[in-house]
Amino acid sequence: MVENLWKSGTAAAFALCLAAPSIAQDPAPPTSPMLAGTRLDVVATGEVNAVPDIATIGAGVVTQSPTAAAAMSENAQRTAATIAAIRKAGVGDRDIQTTTVNLSPQYRYADNQPPVIVGYQASSRVSVRFRDIKKAGPILDALVAAGANQIDGPTLSIDKPDPLLDQAREKAVAAARARAALYARAAGLQVKRIIAISEGSFETPIVRPMPMMAMARAEKSADTMIEAGEQKLSISLSVTFELM
Repeated sequence: MVENLWKSGTAAAFALCLAAPSIAQDPAPPTSPMLAGTRLDVVATGEVNAVPDIATIGAGVVTQSPTAAAAMSENAQRTAATIAAIRKAGVGDRDIQTTTVNLSPQYRYADNQPPVIVGYQASSRVSVRFRDIKKAGPILDALVAAGANQIDGPTLSIDKPDPLLDQAREKAVAAARARAALYARAAGLQVKRIIAISEGSFETPIVRPMPMMAMARAEKSADTMIEAGEQKLSISLSVTFELM
């Protein structure tokens, strides 16, 4: 009987050993390499100049009438004429977007009297994107002639900034390397390697000239002109070096 108990106990212990995980076989967690030299953190910026190729303009129609229905009806007709002028100028449907449609009552206020509705104001607004900036001015003049009485912009931008931003990134890395080399020489050391690169921020500025409606009113006989000028795109990087 004792022999049987010893055998059963041995078998149970053997089975427990098989079931238990083998800790010794697990790989050790990787350790990050130690920094043997001197750490240098550098912030550098790369810049690229480019000519904007997109102009975005807001065109609106505001109408007033004694009744809400009349205000909305007149606004719809003038807005339709405005959009037709935009399409006639060659702007595609993907570059025309309605942004707001609004109807609000107009009140008359008197002393010690509740406000009285005297009419309604309807407004609508579309955002128009021009892929040929040189044509934006004449189209604006056509919009005013078609019935648009609120125009602002343009907002000038670059349609595809990514390739330009990549150029700015390359310039930022080159600037960081040059600055690290300068510090290394000053300290009597050499640049061994880059430890880390972190992209901080990038800038694609938006140019907004004077509101076009004010320009049109100031000089009705002159054609509206839009000059694209030049924009600066920049990238900021934080680069960590090891100096030896």
